[in-house]
Amino acid sequence: MLDETAAGVFTIAVTPFLPDGAVDWDSIDRMVDFYIAQGATGLTILGMMGEAGKLTAQESVDVVKRVVARSSVPIVVGVSAPGFAAMKTLSDAAMDIGAAGVMVAPPGSLKTDTQILGYYHNTAEVLGNAPFVLQDFPLVTNVVVPTSVILQVVADCPTCVMLKHEDWPGLDKISALRAASDAGARRISILCGNGGLFLLEEMLRGADGAMTGFAYPEMMAQVVAAQQAGDLAHARDIFDAYMPMVRYEAQPGLGLAIRKYTLAQRGVIAHDTVRKPGGALSAATREEVDAIAQRQAAKLKVLDL
Repeated sequence: MLDETAAGVFTIAVTPFLPDGAVDWDSIDRMVDFYIAQGATGLTILGMMGEAGKLTAQESVDVVKRVVARSSVPIVVGVSAPGFAAMKTLSDAAMDIGAAGVMVAPPGSLKTDTQILGYYHNTAEVLGNAPFVLQDFPLVTNVVVPTSVILQVVADCPTCVMLKHEDWPGLDKISALRAASDAGARRISILCGNGGLFLLEEMLRGADGAMTGFAYPEMMAQVVAAQQAGDLAHARDIFDAYMPMVRYEAQPGLGLAIRKYTLAQRGVIAHDTVRKPGGALSAATREEVDAIAQRQAAKLKVLDL
């Protein structure tokens, strides 16, 4: 079961599709193997990057079954939903299948701190014993969750064991949360998203690792390992070598398609299909990704990484 000690890299997994939009089950198996081989200590599925909102309820359950059956690392399942009934149904199914925990983002209808706190009180009640991750991603949810509210959720809800930190700018939030735990507040795991754009600084502020879907997950695993070993110079060398691709992936509206294209180019998934609604990359964009990948490979060779 997921708990407060979770650390390392929980790679956010894509959901592979065939060209006609059907789920590509064979690519799921290959993808799970790849992520683990590249250093993932856990996987997160059915998140925003996993196109969860485009799957049927049965497809969601079937994806959980396939990934859990294939994986040797803990699985976190995104169960965010407009209503609690759908959230509970998927959460119960995922935990019965063997997931380690679930992740919940706040709906955009929440406008006040009191509403956010009440929502997560209800979430904890509905999910029962399932450990859950609070996803803090205001750039997408349009819900700003202050540090004080996170600390109150953690204090009130023992099953909240992790924060997926994706606030931007948010480095001071990590520092504040760690200062609070140093002063006696319950410490939970903090794994960070935003495509790894601030991973090194987030680790230095007290994060426990990454939970994001950068198409080169080995970068995240290597940076986390080097930083935890105290070799900051090596961590910076690794981080800097991949930064052009991290930056390019960070384009709003294109990040998922770029990641799927890269994973297909790497042979991880068979097709870079983004299920509709969602478009393919232009020829010019593909050329730019290829050029960045080639330069990245050359830098890694020089650095012997």
